[in-house]
Amino acid sequence: MARYKDLDPILHSQLRLAIMSLLSGADIAEFTFLREQTGATAGNLSIQITKLKDAGYIDVVKKFRNNYPQTLCSITPLGKQKFLEYVDDLKEYLKPENPG
Repeated sequence: MARYKDLDPILHSQLRLAIMSLLSGADIAEFTFLREQTGATAGNLSIQITKLKDAGYIDVVKKFRNNYPQTLCSITPLGKQKFLEYVDDLKEYLKPENPG
């Protein structure tokens, strides 16, 4: 039996993992907050948010506030589950081998 599981390809991207990390600690986050925290360009962040949304890991709501567009992101129950599984899988990678 293989010791290492395949890592979720959706989460195995630095920017998507950062987005999920930020959303796992917040009920909801604005696009601008995610952009500032990750240092990503607006275009790249938008692409990665779309990939997470298409996978069902996050919800995205677009609306207007004071006549300015606002994009709000939140993690879904599936996204929480997949994020926690990913973290657990990474922990397995970091465990030392048992001598045997």
